[in-house]
Amino acid sequence: MKQLRIPAVYMRGGTSKGVFFLAEDLPPDPAQRERLLLRVIGSPDRYGKQTDGMGGATSSTSKIVILSKSDRPDCDVDYLFGQVAIDAPVIDWSGNCGNLTTAVGPFAIDAGILSAPADGTAVVRIWQANIKKRSISHVPMKDGAVQELGDFELDGVTFPAAEVKLEFLDPAADDGDGEDAGGAMFPTGRRIDMLDVPGLGTVEATLINAGNPTIFVDAARLGLSGTELQKDINGNAKILAMAEAVRAHGAVAMGLVKTPEEATAKRQHTPKLAFVSKPAGYTASDGKMVTPEAIDLLARIFSMGVLHHAMTGTGAVALAAAAAIPGTIVSRIAPAGADGRVRFGHPSGVLSVGAEAREEAGQWAVKKVMMSRSARRLMEGWVRVPAI
Repeated sequence: MKQLRIPAVYMRGGTSKGVFFLAEDLPPDPAQRERLLLRVIGSPDRYGKQTDGMGGATSSTSKIVILSKSDRPDCDVDYLFGQVAIDAPVIDWSGNCGNLTTAVGPFAIDAGILSAPADGTAVVRIWQANIKKRSISHVPMKDGAVQELGDFELDGVTFPAAEVKLEFLDPAADDGDGEDAGGAMFPTGRRIDMLDVPGLGTVEATLINAGNPTIFVDAARLGLSGTELQKDINGNAKILAMAEAVRAHGAVAMGLVKTPEEATAKRQHTPKLAFVSKPAGYTASDGKMVTPEAIDLLARIFSMGVLHHAMTGTGAVALAAAAAIPGTIVSRIAPAGADGRVRFGHPSGVLSVGAEAREEAGQWAVKKVMMSRSARRLMEGWVRVPAI
């Protein structure tokens, strides 16, 4: 009846939080490991609270990260991400968490996975094992330690911290490593598709593989304005069901599942559904006013069946890629500027993200997406969990 004692670190990365592990500290058997991780987070919880675990009962705080030293010559650390369902015994390993990518470099340095300069910037090369993509993290160092405190402010996070600059490399390139390795940027070969969604009719959508598989639709087609906050969406069962229907049919069109029912039951983390619209003023969730002049477009994204409180990191990657490529729903509203950057308003405020894109032989390629986030260790030591 004794509990297991497993080394772990509880970290914030961007606007998400998760429990971080070294792979060597977890069971090698995947089934046993998954049962243990579910218990760590406190899922499934029929009350929807994750009271008896480390999860925070939201899609942004019900997350697992597993890291190990990379065998790849072009990477320092392998990063595996698990999105844990709250009320079901499911960990979705199909996609990345862009926000928690911010915490990978600091964790890897503290864990001794790689060496870092005493002062200046440590460059951490990350292999994202879920989607088989590379990213680069620029981690500030001071006096031989990761610099976590600073004056960088990120909308959606209350307190300032040190800035971590991220580069997501070739986010839509086909690595040829499996069916979920990324594939073509536009899996259907089109920049706008027509989804036939029962009860809603034909819906225009941009289906893009960048960061994570993502579906972009016009807010007005869902009967929304684009200025909505969580309180406007997450208590409305009709809107949530409509959004899930669009997401599930988009997943089929992208070739990720065979039926919409499979998307809802087994693939909740990806693809993401986002809706966009022209700039408009609104009051963010912290009471701050966002003016139309401060943004190029409005963007909202659903995560694990509900509206996200800010913007997923991979959603920002997908949005930057879509803005940089003519003919998408995003670029139709707000084409990226000359510097490749686009500013968008989300429920918690404003985020700027940039993409390096170019046309090659009639095809557009996104070579890099850049953004800044922050990360901080919240607790370190051991998690306790009943033996599984």
